[in-house]
Amino acid sequence: MKNTTKLKLILQLYNISLEMDEEEILHFTLTDKRTGERKTFIDKSYSVVVQKGFVFMKKKLKE
Repeated sequence: MKNTTKLKLILQLYNISLEMDEEEILHFTLTDKRTGERKTFIDKSYSVVVQKGFVFMKKKLKE
């Protein structure tokens, strides 16, 4: 599945924030639209943080 498709699915349930620090590390934060719960994923690769966010979302949907 492409990152754009994963991102589209994530955005249905979460607001996202994507930031980069001085060392070029990405911080991908998901905020649940219903509960306000936040989860941040950190990595150097955009693909990795989107994948981690997608896996997190799928786990939350199973609960």
